[in-house]
Amino acid sequence: MNITDLKPAKGATSKTKRVGRGRSSGHGKTSCRGHNGEGQRSGCSAKRGFEGGQMPAYRRLPKLKGFKVINQLKYAEINVGMIEKLKLKEVSLASLKEIKKAHPSCDGLRVLGNGEISKKVTVKASYVTPQAKEKIEAAGGKVELI
Repeated sequence: MNITDLKPAKGATSKTKRVGRGRSSGHGKTSCRGHNGEGQRSGCSAKRGFEGGQMPAYRRLPKLKGFKVINQLKYAEINVGMIEKLKLKEVSLASLKEIKKAHPSCDGLRVLGNGEISKKVTVKASYVTPQAKEKIEAAGGKVELI
């Protein structure tokens, strides 16, 4: 096989449009440029995005600011004071989803240190603040990071 044997795929190419070759060609008289106006004149090259004086789409549409993290994890958050009110021996994301205190789409659990706790509880979470860990362990509970 030589480089001279290579040909484009069937239907990938078409003949060039030969304009200005008489009316019977279908591309005669105005040579596919229409009647009068800027586009009919020679040397016409309207700038990119020009829409004939109408406000161009790139100026009509709102601009996006920043970016969106596509693989961002969604965390359910719970305070130590809320754990006190729950009637659970073990607090985890699964148990909170079960009693509908966490949204089903959450990927992890974060325990925050706001409030007080007096009962013994095992907490299984993705993240626990140092203050929350101190309060849970002082009450006789356990903290497990998943």
